Amino acid sequence: MTLVRSLWWSARTDGDAPFDTAHLKVYYPAVASGDDAERLTGVFAPDPARAPYPVVLFLSGVNVGQDAYRRYATAIAEAGFVVVTFDRVADLFGGQRGITPGVDLAAARPDSYGTRPTCPTITAVLAAVAELNETEPLRGALDLDRIALGGHSAGGTVVLQSARFFPGVRAVFAWGAHTMVATMLGWEPGTVLPAQVECPVLLGVGTNDGVIQGSADRYGESDDNARPDPVARTFTEALPDGEHLLAVVPGANHFGIADADPTAARAFLDGPAEADGLTPFARLTTLFLRTHLSDSASAREELAGFDDGLLLKRH
Repeated sequence: MTLVRSLWWSARTDGDAPFDTAHLKVYYPAVASGDDAERLTGVFAPDPARAPYPVVLFLSGVNVGQDAYRRYATAIAEAGFVVVTFDRVADLFGGQRGITPGVDLAAARPDSYGTRPTCPTITAVLAAVAELNETEPLRGALDLDRIALGGHSAGGTVVLQSARFFPGVRAVFAWGAHTMVATMLGWEPGTVLPAQVECPVLLGVGTNDGVIQGSADRYGESDDNARPDPVARTFTEALPDGEHLLAVVPGANHFGIADADPTAARAFLDGPAEADGLTPFARLTTLFLRTHLSDSASAREELAGFDDGLLLKRH
């Protein structure tokens, strides 16, 4: 079994101090040497066997700490990727502050959408990842020409709205995320924005996602004019032609890939977790990434026959 270790880093982002810093956690395949330096510092060298490794940058949902995704990130790293998560406490909406991937609201308005990323934090974090590739112990271990962007909830939304602006991005994935846009930004009710992607996309959602359902009024949706699930609409209406997948996990909820914190975020809106979303979606994610970042023929074959209890649709 692959040994996965992690280290910490920081990136300066937009905003006013002290709300201008992202704290990164970087998971990577490692090798144990058993030497004194390792024993005294807890720092393990990256496994050179498959280096340099493709990089997976994962963006959290609002007020969801990055450690909520530790099991998911570790599963991806075990498959031969360097996975980067981060916590960034900054401005939310209405003068509040909390954990956020960061949203450039002006970039999400009708007069500017599609001209630049809606998440400038991605630029800062990828620059920090490039610094890590010049710094021990990860010097030379990262392949910055093979990048995937992923996210949960709002983190997945801004990834879908931003991916094509970043060179090296070859795959995008998200859980509980869509591109239906809030009417407060000036859009007509029920608008699904075209995703800003030029690569394969994997979307995942649980049938018991109470958070998306509880947010319907933001998008002008109501019980009287309800439309199909926003994730399904994003899959069918927002993506260009390509090798895209929609995975629906019966019984999973909005926090299906995370360890939800009942004291924060909006887990109180969620439906019951009647099924495990993390295990099957993590396996699907790794096959998807191995197919499109590592050009693995065996992963592509497994992906073509993937089941694991999911309802899988192909674009």
